Amino acid sequence: MSHMDTEVRPSNFIRNIIDEDIASGKHATVHTRFPPEPNGYLHIGHAKSICLNFGLAQDYKGLCNLRFDDTNPEKEDIDYVNSIQEDVKWLGFNWDGDICYSSNYFDQLHGYAIELIKKGLAYVCFLNGEQTREYRGTLKEPGKDSPYRNTSVEENLALFEKMRNGEFKEGECSLRAKVDMASPFMCMRDPIIYRIRFAHHHQTGDKWCIYPMYDFTHCISDALENISHSLCTLEFQDNRRIYDWILDHLDDFQAPNRTRQYEFSRLNLEYTLMSKRKLNDLVVRGLVDGWNDPRMPTIAGLRRRGYTPASIREFCRRIGVTKQDNMVEVGMLDACIREELNDNAPRAMAVIDPVRVVIENYPEGEVEIVHAPVHPSLEEMGKRELAFGRELFIDAADFREEANKKYKRLVQGKEVRLRNAYVIKAERCDKDADGNVTTIYCTYDADTLGKNPADGRKVKGVIHWVEATTAKPAEFRLYDKLFNDANPAAAETVDEVLNADSLVIKQGVVEANLVNAKPEQAYQFEREGYFCADNVDSTADNLVFNLTVALRDSK
Repeated sequence: MSHMDTEVRPSNFIRNIIDEDIASGKHATVHTRFPPEPNGYLHIGHAKSICLNFGLAQDYKGLCNLRFDDTNPEKEDIDYVNSIQEDVKWLGFNWDGDICYSSNYFDQLHGYAIELIKKGLAYVCFLNGEQTREYRGTLKEPGKDSPYRNTSVEENLALFEKMRNGEFKEGECSLRAKVDMASPFMCMRDPIIYRIRFAHHHQTGDKWCIYPMYDFTHCISDALENISHSLCTLEFQDNRRIYDWILDHLDDFQAPNRTRQYEFSRLNLEYTLMSKRKLNDLVVRGLVDGWNDPRMPTIAGLRRRGYTPASIREFCRRIGVTKQDNMVEVGMLDACIREELNDNAPRAMAVIDPVRVVIENYPEGEVEIVHAPVHPSLEEMGKRELAFGRELFIDAADFREEANKKYKRLVQGKEVRLRNAYVIKAERCDKDADGNVTTIYCTYDADTLGKNPADGRKVKGVIHWVEATTAKPAEFRLYDKLFNDANPAAAETVDEVLNADSLVIKQGVVEANLVNAKPEQAYQFEREGYFCADNVDSTADNLVFNLTVALRDSK
């Protein structure tokens, strides 16, 4: 783990609750769970929940389950199941025991539904979707009872068995809990707890054609797994009422120390969508290159872009855990990765927008080796060898024919230092028909290798470069925010706030040392930014580097 993880973790209201529960003897063991629905890839908001649930289990020497709340087979996929496991492990956590699935409990859940029917607390309702919404009422008006609410227990048992046997069509009926149609909380107005779906399930196959609803399943799964502290985000605060009602009316869950739910604020991050439905829409419409596109806020996307597990854990530590909704500045996430890579990333030279340089007084055909530190502050990382010769590439933005005194790069008739190498002077340049500089002709001072820029020569600037004959061609993917609006969720359509320049692709060169850059390996390309080798497309024969973050905040 990075040094970031060694800092003292700030307390929060959940830790205070756990401390009190342990002190009072209410819970001897802290047992949490991370319960994603396998209907999409995890995003940075889920990372907050992962760090919270697994982190609490680690800190209190307790247990944390990974449980898939897989109650909606139409939207779920085994690919999502696998990607979620990979993301949790990549972030540096592991679950206790076997992976749990809510579908493991389908037989028990079916039995609990029958128990509620037998107690007169659930009924089969034949209202269609539109009628159900109409009967539910509004926030200002109470709902009205379904005409099927008072069907006898015997008839409800028989109807539910027919649902189980596939004798009704999808949408023809559902099983509803008999709670309170006048409740001020909409979730308590006789919620549906089972519906018919003729869908293949990735875990149970075709065994079932009725599937329990999330609210019915979630609380029972927590109780069956003996979860001590069930942590979820604030939008589920009202749902706690139906969770408690369900457990209160089932005989197996009357223990005084059963699961209690606590809600915390979800992560809202500037310029970012957190809705899996909206993210899925971006993928389906081809507006991004899949769930792992480096512009996506998914853990897979952040990983591909070059974010590290330690930087994401540190970000989650810094934003904290509260009950107050707020918008987190994206600069905070950038700062976490920038700090880590500044400390640890090896340095290299890359020219993203190359222009040719010919050093006319350097011997033709000769290439020498100069040395540069792998990291300026970490001597133990050693030195790297750089080829230097008569022809080089520098960045087009680092040369001007004329410039004012503020411009500290290469100007025609003036000198600049090549980083870790010699001082050169621009003499003249060639241009193409459009006036673009194609070649810069220079001379060099052979006595300036390795000397300090303040060695008596008034050389104002230092620029990066790559020797031409050993340079390796590379593609640079320059990523920016996917949205132009800090709160894209508020837009009528995401299309109107999409950033057309969220990806700019450049073809340039890198120093020869990067020919075997490993996927996800981070580098500071000197004077350019932090980049990593793409974990999908980059190979030794086709180097592709993704911009992770700029060297400094652009604000």
